[in-house]
Amino acid sequence: MAPPSTATVPTDQDCVALAEIELCGELIIAASAADGERLSADRIDEVLRVAERATPC
Repeated sequence: MAPPSTATVPTDQDCVALAEIELCGELIIAASAADGERLSADRIDEVLRVAERATPC
């Protein structure tokens, strides 16, 4: 974490990058808990919350 004197306001790119990292982590967790070799397309959509609207950071 940056010291308070050098802290910056998160940019849109920062928010997107953090969201992508979070989603990758969720996929890794789901894949490690899966019984088979692969996640189904439906399970991937569920993990990535495809049906939900994106929320700002």
